[in-house]
Amino acid sequence: MEKQLSLPRLREEMTSGVLCAWLKEEGEPVAPGEPLYEIETDKVVNQIEATEAGVLKKQLREEGDEIVPGAPVAILETE
Repeated sequence: MEKQLSLPRLREEMTSGVLCAWLKEEGEPVAPGEPLYEIETDKVVNQIEATEAGVLKKQLREEGDEIVPGAPVAILETE
């Protein structure tokens, strides 16, 4: 089953973040708690972790993209 992953709101005042780096590539397996990508907000870089197991099927954003909370970032193929 496919699950869309969205950028979480890391702080209440967060309006957007910049995707700094993908830490997993398309086709790679992902375990809960594993970092998927890094997002920069207000000069702080945060790692966003997977919440469930699966395979990273598709990256919907590129490094350098500005993303608002709740916007889709990737597709995860879950079991």
